[in-house]
Amino acid sequence: KSKSDCLILYSFFLISIPENVAQLSDCGLANLNTRIVGGQDAPAGFWPWQVSLQTSSHFCGGSLINNQWVLTAAHCFKSASGVNVVLGLQTLQGSNPNSVSRTVTSLIVHPDYNSVTADNDIALLQLSSPVTFNNYITPVCLPSTGSSFYSGVNTWVTGWVSLPAPQNLQEVQVPIVGNRQCKCSYGASSITDNMVCAGLLEGGKDSCQGDSGGPLVIKQNNRWIQAGVVSFGKDCALPNYPGVYTRVSQYQTWINTQITTNQPGFITFTSTGTDSDLSYWLTCLNSLCRSNFYSYYSFNHSRKAVHKVEESVSRNI
Repeated sequence: KSKSDCLILYSFFLISIPENVAQLSDCGLANLNTRIVGGQDAPAGFWPWQVSLQTSSHFCGGSLINNQWVLTAAHCFKSASGVNVVLGLQTLQGSNPNSVSRTVTSLIVHPDYNSVTADNDIALLQLSSPVTFNNYITPVCLPSTGSSFYSGVNTWVTGWVSLPAPQNLQEVQVPIVGNRQCKCSYGASSITDNMVCAGLLEGGKDSCQGDSGGPLVIKQNNRWIQAGVVSFGKDCALPNYPGVYTRVSQYQTWINTQITTNQPGFITFTSTGTDSDLSYWLTCLNSLCRSNFYSYYSFNHSRKAVHKVEESVSRNI
């Protein structure tokens, strides 16, 4: 299930080490966002890096990472022809006084993207012209190679759900689920080191259709860092099936190879304490492992379309 509908954001009990990168002075600052715990409708300016990818309507999300590049999911695209990138958007209907729109001049899909397994589900979009930063349009910081996201760390994910007008940007808070535990749900071969999982094991909160390509973020000190890109999951918000995201920290070298000037701001995110996922295998083997005969095709769905899943929200588009 592609996750262009729902969004997740990490809380903060992590330590980050800044790196000298061009956009570091600007990235990850949400001047209007004082929220610590979650909500439903996201107030204007809370997630100023969030973008909506549109043709005749919204189909995926993305995140602004400098003044002319957007990070999103590879599965959102066969072509970037006719795609508009809308920034500073609050609602899919009605007035958006802070929004600006750009077309796409370049689509770069990761060369190792696998549409069957969803491994390396990441892409970059170059905008037709630079945007000016303000309280409603700001790039997010990205996690440096080696960043760690321990099980239980709270995150935030954002996107536009298929709701009645005015279809406001939605936000939902979910914890990281360690890869070992996530493999017990999806099967060991379905979750790679290029993925990170997040969601409630009891279900009820998740990203969903329409959220695909959007950001999973976590706050460290006063900066928001994008840990993941909405990728896939089993339906939406089911118990024991957290959402699966592309692990952005795996792609610092690739991103900087594509964006050679005015590079995005990368920050090392380090979780504190002990990662409970390191001791999860025994529990998994004793009680929770799913049989691997459930193939990828039987339950994995991209989240390309707009839904937010918080509690038991319908996924119909």
